Amino acid sequence: MTKRSKRMKEVDKLVEVGREYSLEEAVTLLKKCPAPKFDQSLNLMLKIGVDPKKSDQQVRGTVTLPHGTGQKVVLVVIARADKIKEALAAGADHAGGDELVEKIKGGWTDFGALIATPDMMRELGKLGKILGPRGLMPTPKAGTVTTDVAKAVRELKAGKIEFKVDKTGNVNSAVGKASFPKESLMENLLSLLNAISRAKPAAAKGAYFRSLYLSSTMGPGLKIDLQSIQLA
Repeated sequence: MTKRSKRMKEVDKLVEVGREYSLEEAVTLLKKCPAPKFDQSLNLMLKIGVDPKKSDQQVRGTVTLPHGTGQKVVLVVIARADKIKEALAAGADHAGGDELVEKIKGGWTDFGALIATPDMMRELGKLGKILGPRGLMPTPKAGTVTTDVAKAVRELKAGKIEFKVDKTGNVNSAVGKASFPKESLMENLLSLLNAISRAKPAAAKGAYFRSLYLSSTMGPGLKIDLQSIQLA
């Protein structure tokens, strides 16, 4: 049997087994739990009523969290000429053309987001086996294939994230850091939930939000009372 740490024993005292919490109660409790020696992320796991195997029931979109995720995003832009200068001026960490494509081809993936201009997608398309499994392939739907690279860079740096239903019908996303004020975390959560709600496919039948859990990186997972959520 795995021995529970002193910290987790303290967490156990705070959590009521089998209880469903309101969003606000869950955020308050996760912030109150004894923390490890780093600033944990708060993560949402939402089960939605779609069949991900069907093309007309895909759920995917983007949303700008009002207070960001608190995570430093290393951002790469693949472009040419003046677009490279625009990207760097807007705050991109790396920007270049064929030389960065070759670097990625060699195995470099030390970045969290990739933006490309349409004319570079032919080359990047050859790197699908490297970028695809890591969720780094730029797409027009996510706004990461664009001629306005400066705008895309600023949006991602400001907290724009992409959400997507996985093979099991879940949407997983970080919604901020445990050190954020409760009000900021609530605003981020509701912004994301509203965006997922708006992305409901017409083909989805029955209840759309099926279950929701909120957790911290090394803390408990709390089940949320769906009736407590007030969406716009």
